[in-house]
Order: sequence, then structure tokens, then C-alpha cells
Amino acid sequence: MGEEGLIPLFVLHAGECDRGKCTALKLARAGMARLAGRGGGFPPGCISLDPFSNALLSPADAPRAGRKGIVALDCSWDRAQARRFTGRLRGRRVEPRALPYLLAANPVKFGQPFTLSTLEALAAALCIVGRRRQAESLLGLYTWGARFLEVNREPLESYAAAQDEPGVRRAQVEYVAPG
Repeated sequence: MGEEGLIPLFVLHAGECDRGKCTALKLARAGMARLAGRGGGFPPGCISLDPFSNALLSPADAPRAGRKGIVALDCSWDRAQARRFTGRLRGRRVEPRALPYLLAANPVKFGQPFTLSTLEALAAALCIVGRRRQAESLLGLYTWGARFLEVNREPLESYAAAQDEPGVRRAQVEYVAPG
């Protein structure tokens, strides 16, 4: 799938981080994502990035992402429990999707699997659904942003080349650290 217009990005900000270092707030200040309130502010039917979802994000989600957007919950990993995600989005018609195996490249969680910053999560989602240029633009907000794409080059290429969720699951097996 070729790149088209920008995918709308939304962030539910829990206010649990250092505001000066928060990637979600920086995205919002740059006009690259919209802060959504507890009462909504993101379209029904959008994709929610939820690390506790059983469904993985795949290129098959690209049409929905393009039409409805992607929403991420920005909260502390120390408090990231399934209830935080489902509780914030309860009653909303969203399509929860987890990201496949990727490594963080931000200075706080560098090299740790599945502990991406909000910026990294949104950029990864964009790469998987075929919007790499938009992802690169987001990552350009930080000096370490390009490192995320370097560290995850092979898995992101594999996930983006998959047709659907089972294809992403098969590709993920290649990158998950054993044991």
C-alpha cells in the first residue's frame, strides 16, 4: 500500500509523567497528535494501541486507521495495568490492538522490549500500516528518534510486509527473545 494522507493521531494523557520529557505532549505541541479528553475527542471505531489486547496491529488495519485514526494512552509503565487501558476506553467503540515485539530506543527504556514511549508506539503503528514517512516525521522531534527505526528496522519491515494479523504473528516469532 502506498502512502496517502496523514493518519489522525490521538492521545489520552494520564498526566503521570514529567511534562518536560513527555513525548505525547511534545507531539501535541507540534500539532502531530491531538490530546483527547476523558469524555472522548477521538472518533468511534478508531484503533486503540493497547498492550493488553490479544489482537496484534497489522497492515490489514490500515484502512480503518486511515479513516478513523489511532489513539494511544499515555501513562506510566509502572502503572500500566489492563484496567487502565480498558477503563479509560470503556464504553467507546474502539478496535484495541497490541504492537508486536519491538525494542524501545528512548533514553529511559532503551533496549527494553514492549516498553515504548507514546511517540515510539505511534510511530511503530504508522510503520506497520504503511505510513513510514509520517512515522519518520514524528520521530524527528527527538535526536534519538531515528535510532528507533534503526534498532527495529528488520522487525518493522517484516510486520509491514505481512498481509494480516497471522502474518504479523508469524514474523514476530523471529524477533522475540527466547526464554
